[in-house]
Amino acid sequence: MSDFGLNLENHYAGLPEDFYTRMPAEKVGTAPRLIHANPQAAALLDLDPALFGDPAFVEVLSGHRPLESFAPLAMVYSGHQFGVWAGQLGDGRALMIGQVRNSADELWDVQLKGAGKTPYSRFGDGRAVMRSTIREYLCSEAMAALGIPTSRALAIVATGETVMREAPEPGAVLTRLARSHVRFGHFEHFFHRGEKDKVRVLADHVIAEYFPEMIGDHAAWYGEVVRRTAVMVAQWQAVGFAHGVMNTDNMSILGLTIDYGPYGFLDAYDPQFICNHTDTQGRYSFINQPVIAHWNLRALALALSDLIPTETLIEKLATFEAHFGGTYHALMRAKLGLTREVEGDNKLIGGLLALMNKARADYTLSFRLLTGEDAPWLALFGEANAEAESWLSRYRVRTQSEDLSGLTLINPKYVLRNWVAETAIRAVEDHDDTAILDRIFKLMQAPYETHDGDEAFAAPPPPNMCDLEVSCSS
Repeated sequence: MSDFGLNLENHYAGLPEDFYTRMPAEKVGTAPRLIHANPQAAALLDLDPALFGDPAFVEVLSGHRPLESFAPLAMVYSGHQFGVWAGQLGDGRALMIGQVRNSADELWDVQLKGAGKTPYSRFGDGRAVMRSTIREYLCSEAMAALGIPTSRALAIVATGETVMREAPEPGAVLTRLARSHVRFGHFEHFFHRGEKDKVRVLADHVIAEYFPEMIGDHAAWYGEVVRRTAVMVAQWQAVGFAHGVMNTDNMSILGLTIDYGPYGFLDAYDPQFICNHTDTQGRYSFINQPVIAHWNLRALALALSDLIPTETLIEKLATFEAHFGGTYHALMRAKLGLTREVEGDNKLIGGLLALMNKARADYTLSFRLLTGEDAPWLALFGEANAEAESWLSRYRVRTQSEDLSGLTLINPKYVLRNWVAETAIRAVEDHDDTAILDRIFKLMQAPYETHDGDEAFAAPPPPNMCDLEVSCSS
């Protein structure tokens, strides 16, 4: 069964050939080996998870065997990188190997990341390393479980190759899924090349498949992209997630979190947190993410300026602040169990964040421990303990008539801290141990549950894991 029961469509290939290059995967490595697979993601494709045990299907996941009804393709796009126009980029180490229409009538892109060079690899080798593959695999599923729009991860395959980065590393291929991998940079590519007709073709293609209620109304569509992006970033801020590389080519037109590279979840609360050591200027620091999202939407607006009047684009872009602020405010209130609007609530929320910043209190635990005994929560604040006691007494008075029993369903116990991801990476790379990877994977898919015996993974980093660095090669 060459297509393994998948209902394949060549939807993106219906666009003009300037939008992509058809090509096979490079077949990296000689003996691809499945490291881990995700039945929850398989269900999105109506894929029988038993196929993960089929060597022929593992060959598909490594790029060694194409699906019969789909010719693989690499997409072309451009983008602003760290605020500078970088020109043509494209799928340098990603290859779309299928588009699957599931029983819910959802179209899902299936991409291999790390299956070899494409015409857009520039000076890259088209490979991915096990380290970065595990990080994306775990984090996309962690974000999905937290209710944040994201690409998904289907499987990790070890290639058996050694790949050169800062040092030699084991190679891997990630199979990832998204409703679409179209980015802001796709539209920028054709606009800045002066091919305005192709901007319209792409916009109409995206609207017809993913925003069918807006066919013919480019302005409403752009407004919805603004809204989705604002909501997504507000969710990042509320859960303490830093993306690390918010270039326009890493921004999804559907408002999905994509391209997990040097991301990081906050340990100690620091609004100026920079998770990418390549980001020497702090452009993509945690506190800057809403501003950068707005900047990127403005770059997209320019790319759409021949489709939508300037005044309308300005009007739609101006809604970002309300969408972001409204969502973030609601999420932060929910994290504290403040269901009723009471004067002074914003001061209470702001006071907690200021206190957490001063004490470098753990972001996730500062919310998760609020519903328990006072002592463990107060212990997070060290020398600021007296101020923490004062804040906590005000909070207890404010929430006397609130039902706080559901806070453990709002504030996760487990997030994918860098040290937790690193623990999974070292187990696989150093000991070929996938049991710890599987254990952490299951924690990330159920982040609000207790998981007896795995409490250590909910803690801040141990001393030997405090100075982990991630970069764009991550």
